[in-house]
Amino acid sequence: MSLNSYQSVDREQLAKDISQIHKQALADIGPADFDHLKKVERWGKVCSLIGYATAWIFPNPISALLISQGSFSRWTGVGHPIVHKAFDKMQDVDKNYTSKKFAKGWRRFLDWPDWMTPAGWHHEHDLLHHYNLGEETDPNNAQHNMEWLRQSKLPMWQRYAIVAFFSGIWKIIYYTPRTHKELVLNAARLQGKPRPETTRIGAWSLFTPQGKALWLQSVLPYTAYRFVLLPLLFLPLGSFAVVSVLINSLLAEILTNMHSFLVMIPNHAGDDVMMFDEKSHSKGEFYLRQILGSVNYPTGSNFNDFFYGWLNYQIEHHLWPDLPLSQYQKLQPQVKALCEKHNIPYCQESVFKRMLKAADIMVGKTSMLKPAVV
Repeated sequence: MSLNSYQSVDREQLAKDISQIHKQALADIGPADFDHLKKVERWGKVCSLIGYATAWIFPNPISALLISQGSFSRWTGVGHPIVHKAFDKMQDVDKNYTSKKFAKGWRRFLDWPDWMTPAGWHHEHDLLHHYNLGEETDPNNAQHNMEWLRQSKLPMWQRYAIVAFFSGIWKIIYYTPRTHKELVLNAARLQGKPRPETTRIGAWSLFTPQGKALWLQSVLPYTAYRFVLLPLLFLPLGSFAVVSVLINSLLAEILTNMHSFLVMIPNHAGDDVMMFDEKSHSKGEFYLRQILGSVNYPTGSNFNDFFYGWLNYQIEHHLWPDLPLSQYQKLQPQVKALCEKHNIPYCQESVFKRMLKAADIMVGKTSMLKPAVV
């Protein structure tokens, strides 16, 4: 998008049009949306159940893939919209599916067993990422986060190899420490204390607030749950069954990391996606940035969307993060038409094409767009 085109967008009218669609969507929300959530939850549970029901027989990629999909779905299809408060205002909804109850306390490993804590995910993703999209303060800004690799003197093939390796472990190596870091920084801010020093080494040290929280709230509990407790449940079937489940669980962890990396990283990266140096100063500008800073994948059916965890509706999600996932299917054609009306690019491509574009950004082959760049 050229500078002239970017500046010519009628932001006030854009905000009115988007607000009108949102108003209609809110009026449309009802029991069917909660039923949709429950269906997504059931699909994920079935994947996990079949995965573990066959994982004890012998190490195999099918069981691992099913366990992986179950974990991915629990994060993207269930935890994601609930923590975004998509069902908080619905009447007669089980309170365990609202942001105040979901995955809190002992329910964490019942509702959403993952490396990240719900509190850390909420602060890092729901607040910092969504309200600073594409800015340097966006914790998910791929170009900014990967400057160390972009500026390195490594050959390009080695940079791509690092990105590929990183995709298999990124939840524990990057996402989880980052959520704890942001919680520590926010706590200091709320208490009026100086910003504490945070380093990559300190993130894993038991002698720093960030590192201590990482080990006690994330690494040790999740490791004990996923790689100790669940395999030991198969002990009555013999030691080989336990080892088989452990191997399949480790493989599933790598696969779900790669799956989430494939779907999430390209959502906001590419040489045709915008990043910004300053904060937005109007509602219309904010909405415009959510569109220009986000990418969609193919959309349209529950089966398709289940694979993507409904993150294929990233533009719609960033415009209205508090809506149930089922609403995005209805609103996507309207948003696309709205972008055409306002002459705003609506980026929607294959996830594999977008992954290549994102990888090019991460290794420094290309760079993100900025409003001042024609």
